[in-house]
Amino acid sequence: MSGRPEILFPLFADIKKLEGVGPKTAQNLEQIDVRKPRDLLFLLPYSCIDRAVRLSVSEAELPGVVTVQVLVGTHRPPRNRGGAYRISVQDTSTSFQVVFFHARGDYLKKILPEGSRRVVSGKAELFDGVAQMVHPEYVVAPDEADEIPEVEPVYPLTHGVTQKTMVKAVRSVLERTPDLAEWIDRSQMQQAKWPAWREAMEMVHFPQSVPEVSPNSPARERLAYDEFLAHQITLALARSQLQRAKGIVSEHTGVLQAKVRDALPFAPTNAQEKAIAAIAGDMVLPTRMNRLLQGDVGSGKTLVAIMALLGAVEAGGQGVMMAPTEILARQHLEGLQPLAESAGVVLEILSGRDKGKVRRAKLEALARGEIHILVGTHAVFQDDVNFADLRLAIIDEQHRFGVRQRLELGKKGEGADVLVMTATPIPRSLALAQYGDMDVSILDEKPPGRQPITTALVSTARMAEVVGHLRKAVAEGKQAYWVCPLVEESERVDYTAADARFKALRAELGEGVVGLVHGQMPPDEKDAAMAAFQAGQTQVLVATTVIEVGVNVPNATIMVIERAEVFGLAQLHQLRGRVGRGTEASTCLLMYQAPLNESGEKRLKVLRESEDGFVIAETDLQMRGAGDLIGTAQSGLPRFRVADVETQASLMAVAQSDARKLLHDDPTLQSARGKAARVLLWLMEQDQAIRLISVG
Repeated sequence: MSGRPEILFPLFADIKKLEGVGPKTAQNLEQIDVRKPRDLLFLLPYSCIDRAVRLSVSEAELPGVVTVQVLVGTHRPPRNRGGAYRISVQDTSTSFQVVFFHARGDYLKKILPEGSRRVVSGKAELFDGVAQMVHPEYVVAPDEADEIPEVEPVYPLTHGVTQKTMVKAVRSVLERTPDLAEWIDRSQMQQAKWPAWREAMEMVHFPQSVPEVSPNSPARERLAYDEFLAHQITLALARSQLQRAKGIVSEHTGVLQAKVRDALPFAPTNAQEKAIAAIAGDMVLPTRMNRLLQGDVGSGKTLVAIMALLGAVEAGGQGVMMAPTEILARQHLEGLQPLAESAGVVLEILSGRDKGKVRRAKLEALARGEIHILVGTHAVFQDDVNFADLRLAIIDEQHRFGVRQRLELGKKGEGADVLVMTATPIPRSLALAQYGDMDVSILDEKPPGRQPITTALVSTARMAEVVGHLRKAVAEGKQAYWVCPLVEESERVDYTAADARFKALRAELGEGVVGLVHGQMPPDEKDAAMAAFQAGQTQVLVATTVIEVGVNVPNATIMVIERAEVFGLAQLHQLRGRVGRGTEASTCLLMYQAPLNESGEKRLKVLRESEDGFVIAETDLQMRGAGDLIGTAQSGLPRFRVADVETQASLMAVAQSDARKLLHDDPTLQSARGKAARVLLWLMEQDQAIRLISVG
């Protein structure tokens, strides 16, 4: 696997060798990410122009492009400089005008001599009932009419690059494009009626009919599948790398888990039981676990996590639980502590705050195996942190972690099993793109005793009413969150909005009732404000979205979100999940500023009607697209040039099972199809995968 296969050299050669591409054009093409011939192949036309010859302009839908044979009539030069030069022409059933601006008369008489027949092709529109064609793109003699493509592709362009340049350059790439051995499973090809790779490239770049340009044409679908397949082979290689990594067999005895079960107020849900069993099954295997636990807000991930951690302890080892922030790590500590106590195991937290003696004492206890379960931030990855026998690492809120980090993580505990938890319900298509290397468990039922949340939409015009409602609730001893929007993503402005609301509510509800948390506060003030609210010393917490992830105050039953229309759906769903954690019925008020635009209204209604994070995530994906949903920069999502993750999710699923099967049957890609798949990885520039094969 040492270097790029020779058959692909022409596609990775100097782009300036292509017809019509000089140094200037090459520079301009870089603006649209085209740096080598291969990139041009994957820059597909986004539509096409139908230039089939018609009998008459009167048959065409105007305004539109028409190609028609005409008899050239009189030339009428412009009366003043820069005016329109008009030529009357006649087709089989009607006469119309061909119009030019700033053109030389002698040149026009040469290409459109009076009394001759010509085929003209260009955009025609009606003016005062007469058709006009301004600056036709083609003017040819009838015997040269086959120079005009019947279907002309339209490419995305950039400054200084014309359609004609693109067509020429692409034709020049296709001439050097080799036939490649087939990497798609034969039965899949037959069933889907897909063309071979090179043929598919020719069909999409030089379509014979308009439907060939549509995203679900067989040729396009095949090229989309190639991208998905290369991506899924990469993930499957990463997965087999993790699985080949020797794991440690951790046999659960169930002794400690039984103590926790006895202490629970009610039985785990079916989904929890299934996840607990799947994890135990993985941990017993000699290979490493690499599982994603996906659960909506309040679906009970903590219980599944403690059961897995206790399994590691039962087997004589240790477990670690990592969260992205200090606040979340403390919260996990609070959630896990009572359960760990009922099982009689030692649970500790290690954070950036631990300094000097305290830190040293914890590290020594950890290395001696006296701490069974450690909770912490990424600080647990530092060099001086050593476990006596680490069996399980749980990572929370993983979408900030890519495949690469998952591979890194494994190096800390040689052979430790890995469980990733996310509270962000991810639509299936994205889960496949992002976590295709993992096995997935989904918690899709709410634990018993969880109260439904009533969600209502209220216009900001009714602010006084909302504050009155809040005053009454506070008098009854209830607690509430009041979330202010981040204005224009600027921390300073965000602070002023929250500060103003804090002062207004304090004036209405009284001193000492209202607390404030925002991004600009020093960490200890933030923690103090959170702690006061958690302890019930303040009853209303005004906050920016810092509380989005994971804060747990069971007594809080009201969530007011101001300017809800500026938040994303997933974010609103996460915020709403901060209430409804106790035994009381809860309310979430989405305050919006009228008038709402259509998408704002649609988002808020979806929330009002559904508490299912997966339904909400699917809607969010349809409305915003994959990049926005998880922030393209940190999403770890590949950039596909042909494929569309949203509309072609089912293709992605086929690619995943195909990639896993291919690697299961041929782990080192040595078979004929395996070798073809290697060429595909090089073609798609999946260098990470290529390194994994060579390592493997």
